[in-house]
Amino acid sequence: MRLQGKVAVVTGASVGLGRAVAARFAAEGAKVVAADVNEADGNALAEEQKALGRDMLFVRTDVSQESAVAHLFEETHVRYGPVDVLHNNAAVLLYDSDSPVHELSMETWDQVMGVNLRGAFLCARHAVRSMLSKGGGSIVFLGSPTGLSGCAPKLTAYSTSKAAVMGLTRVMAAAYARNSIRVNSIVPGTMDTPMNGYVLSDPEVREKYREAVPMGRLGLPSDIEGLSLFLASNESSYCTGGLYMCDGGLTAV
Repeated sequence: MRLQGKVAVVTGASVGLGRAVAARFAAEGAKVVAADVNEADGNALAEEQKALGRDMLFVRTDVSQESAVAHLFEETHVRYGPVDVLHNNAAVLLYDSDSPVHELSMETWDQVMGVNLRGAFLCARHAVRSMLSKGGGSIVFLGSPTGLSGCAPKLTAYSTSKAAVMGLTRVMAAAYARNSIRVNSIVPGTMDTPMNGYVLSDPEVREKYREAVPMGRLGLPSDIEGLSLFLASNESSYCTGGLYMCDGGLTAV
């Protein structure tokens, strides 16, 4: 198994992409700490994995709060020891309130930045401290095409947060390369997950998004698993600072 014996923290693990990755990491032999604010689904995931003979702990975590992130990594250390892998997935997308700049409320801006950027930073900071003590590790962020271009002009806060996360990926990759800590981003396209349910629940809008993808389908949580596993494993030992597209060709056109 490709992650045998490794300790992995997966944020945003209760549903969608994070859930799929957490389950795959556990299946590949990792000791997984799943973090999310969604306790019901997070605990259910951990119980499902335990029933399969896999090692997983769920810790309720609001990644925007430093005390909660500190608690997450303290629990991880107590249960499993230093961290080898951080899959930094937790994010919010507020379709109903994210807006062009002149209409965007500070409440929405602060909420999105708090989870998507501050949360990613806080988790990375604690993970790096742990990895430095262990002699290396792998951090995987989740970016977005919206952070690469103006493809979502109404989603100002979300797009900005994802652009910042991809910038954070690269500066961290350069800063910690000599410490054997690799930092990369996966850039998903339009994924058929609960986060996008608000817009994809409309059949006409769903078809519009599907048709825009060169491969002719929306992405699934399972499409992320293999790429995340590769970046988490020793197979990607010479990969750092990369933005890895998983978008069905969306950003190629």
